[in-house]
Amino acid sequence: MKRLLLTQSLILILACGAAHAITVQDDRGHELTLEQPAARIVSLAPNLTELLFEAGAGEKLIGAVAYSDFPDAARRIPRIGEASRLNIEEILALKPDLVVAWKTGNNREDYEKLEKIGLKVYVLEPDRIVRIPNIIEDLGRLTGTENIADAAADDFRGRYADLQRRYAGRTPVRVFYQIWEWPLMTINGAHFISDVLLQCGGENIFASLPLLAPTVDLEAVIASDPQAILINASAGNPDNWRRWPTVTAARLGNLFTIHDDLISRPTSRLLDGMEQLCDILNTARVRLGADARQ
Repeated sequence: MKRLLLTQSLILILACGAAHAITVQDDRGHELTLEQPAARIVSLAPNLTELLFEAGAGEKLIGAVAYSDFPDAARRIPRIGEASRLNIEEILALKPDLVVAWKTGNNREDYEKLEKIGLKVYVLEPDRIVRIPNIIEDLGRLTGTENIADAAADDFRGRYADLQRRYAGRTPVRVFYQIWEWPLMTINGAHFISDVLLQCGGENIFASLPLLAPTVDLEAVIASDPQAILINASAGNPDNWRRWPTVTAARLGNLFTIHDDLISRPTSRLLDGMEQLCDILNTARVRLGADARQ
């Protein structure tokens, strides 16, 4: 009888433990299971740090990479290197129970090394706007902050739907998006910035290139004759394009900059960047329309 009671108790304990286990699938298609919500988290990219704060898990961050500067509280988190150059020894010394990695922003060898050592690694790739609220929800589940994360995700979806309604059906504008000046670099159609362009009625002239962030020739940009040129604020002066007045964007003054953090970090602030970008393309359309009437 005692043995039966002990067996039943053990089954009950195991069942309760299993019920509290948390399982999510990351953007590699790998399943990650935690026996309990993570309490010691290391973030391997600035945008991931920001997403963890949005999900309500900021106080659980014990390590983050350089440039993790939003919100202000993120600046006080101990640094464990840069996204592309991690200090593996420092990460191990912190003894995290969850590491959040960026699939294309971190070196694959680094986060796979952490996994082989035995750390739990959740790898993200927010390549489309609609993925962001889902990621916030998953981070909430992994960290036990579902209430905050779910509310943030719902707010994101509401704002995004509103922006889509406001800017739907606009006349397409052919765009060259510059992320670096020398060498001249852009984005292809698989990049999340290209998704933002598409939602605003922009057509990425280099969407078909195979690399996510390819280098392009000046001659290729000129030959494509973009109607608008957008540049990350840290990636050069848009007025430099005035040297090629045969390019429609340069001739009409459709040369714009946008703040890097609002457009280059796939977090909730990307919606602020989207709103700015949509307004920029509206300005470009007005100038294109005026030019067509002359």
